[in-house]
Amino acid sequence: MRLLHQASPWRSLFHEDGTLNTSAVNAPLEQLFSKLFSTLSSPQTSLADAYAWQLPLVETLAHYDLPAWRISQIISDHNALLYRHAIAQSLDEMQAQGWGTPPVDYCVLLLGSAARFESLLGPDQDNALIIDNYPDHRHVEIDGYFQALGERFTQRLHEAGIPLCQGHVMARWPMWRKRLGEWQAQLEIWSADRQVKRVQQTNILLDFAPVAGNSGLAVQLAESIASILPKASLFMDEMMALLDELPVALDRFGRLASSPGLDAPHEQAINLKQQALLPLISAARLLCLRHGLDEIATRDRLIALSHSKTALTPAESALLVAAFERLQQRLLDQQRYSKALGQAADGWVDLRRLREDERLLLKFDLQQIKRLSSAAQGGV
Repeated sequence: MRLLHQASPWRSLFHEDGTLNTSAVNAPLEQLFSKLFSTLSSPQTSLADAYAWQLPLVETLAHYDLPAWRISQIISDHNALLYRHAIAQSLDEMQAQGWGTPPVDYCVLLLGSAARFESLLGPDQDNALIIDNYPDHRHVEIDGYFQALGERFTQRLHEAGIPLCQGHVMARWPMWRKRLGEWQAQLEIWSADRQVKRVQQTNILLDFAPVAGNSGLAVQLAESIASILPKASLFMDEMMALLDELPVALDRFGRLASSPGLDAPHEQAINLKQQALLPLISAARLLCLRHGLDEIATRDRLIALSHSKTALTPAESALLVAAFERLQQRLLDQQRYSKALGQAADGWVDLRRLREDERLLLKFDLQQIKRLSSAAQGGV
């Protein structure tokens, strides 16, 4: 592959007399904004236009030599902005149609990678809705309002380019739209035994972040999680067992290998999302829950675990943080390459595009993740 060189904007930071040349540093971003739009609030800017702007933004940020983990945070910030606008537009539309204002407080939650601020290119929707407690006799009225809101903002995002979740993890569905008290009761039910489906649903809920509405409701939900789940021994046992369903991309001889059940596009493809990032994310989530840590982002979780005497040593944490950052970089690089070819941005990485040193580093990173998963299962 031919290497193309682009001078970094940072090399223009200083004028010859030593003063700061901020205009040269800002030029790539300013050029991007001037070509596309100045602010998302512009009435001429649709959500679809705003979402389409994301890929040029990523390419510009890469030109600034930002690491993928930082770019993923900015992508997530941009997606959260789209959520807030979709929700605000839906509320305005409902008001104009006679629905009125929200009858009680609410909080829309981002779930999954969006909540961890780890979104890369091509995400789908994962969201939920907390509704403040209200009397049962008002259920049809109040839940009907928020069902309409959930349907409208998720459809707006879908039409903008962030597709509906195929697993139905969205506020438009009753499973993911509940009163605060119902969420607390649901956690009690899900954690009462070790049924696989219930643990999987709880795992989805554990990574959440408020994006619109009263964030105090999200705080109360987090307090319920912290008080209920760590005491549920059968639930925690099943959470550990489920890590077996997320094997890393290594065969029994420690060589890089794709799982035969993942329908790899070719023999040299590995799904880094399924066989690297998800095992790492899941093990870190489990360990934080066990040790009473409330961080949500994977990088923050790995750092926080190093502060616990019985979780990770600082050296182990540093290795895993570095592995996480490299995995995100490899995946984002592959997604940018795929998008440039007009292909989908997914979790597959082509090993043929990696140098020998990159393959060795990938194998090393997967070995660290495998050790973390074993430690999480062993309860150490």
